[in-house]
Amino acid sequence: MKAFKLSRVAGIIPARYASSRFPGKPLALLGKRTMIQCVYEQALKSLEIVYVATEDDRISKAVLNFGGNVIMTSPEHKSGTDRCAEAVSKIESETGGKIDVVINIQGDEPFIKPGQIDLLASCFDDASVDIATLIRKAMPGEDLSNINQVKVVITVKGDAIYFSRATIPFMRDIDINEWSFKHNYYTHLGIYAYRTDTLKKLTSLNRSSLEIAESLEQNRWLENGYRIRTAVTDWESIGVDTPEDLERARDLLKDFN
Repeated sequence: MKAFKLSRVAGIIPARYASSRFPGKPLALLGKRTMIQCVYEQALKSLEIVYVATEDDRISKAVLNFGGNVIMTSPEHKSGTDRCAEAVSKIESETGGKIDVVINIQGDEPFIKPGQIDLLASCFDDASVDIATLIRKAMPGEDLSNINQVKVVITVKGDAIYFSRATIPFMRDIDINEWSFKHNYYTHLGIYAYRTDTLKKLTSLNRSSLEIAESLEQNRWLENGYRIRTAVTDWESIGVDTPEDLERARDLLKDFN
């Protein structure tokens, strides 16, 4: 039994072949499976509808070879959100069915937990939620200075106020080494879900000043008045951004379940 009540929830995995740091990453092998197959099969443990959205024939062929669903999309997209929007329109057109919610699953996180996908989808049991994402509570003593680890502050209801690469909030008159012991800090995990109608609207928004400043597209949505509901998970997904990350992932694979 899934955690969510919606009738049609689709997982879409954007997957580009081109990457400045790791070209061909979706087709890199983890054991006997490609990265994209690992992600796809983890998503299938939670969702009945899963598609890979790609611009590359090599990725498309690989997905079809392991029996997965794939949608070809434009090579011009600047973000996974834009690719998901095109993909869901094509899925609805080809299947004749309405998708209520799209979950944007990162194609380089082969260890994503099905329970995390269920948790994110369950946010939409609240009819007021249009966008949702996952966050993790930082451990006391954890280093929060890494600019690649995005931080987020939230309301008492769990809606995001702001995302930043800086350590927020700033704690006045307290030594920075004590901050994580004095306040609950949250880090952001890069998995999103959107009601389909909202997703299609997001792609029409112009880039905003806060998005450009932080290089974080979710700030564009906040700056345009959209609310983003957060859900807290204890598990931090392990992304693969470089060939070195891939080697670490291969070492972890034997212990993953």
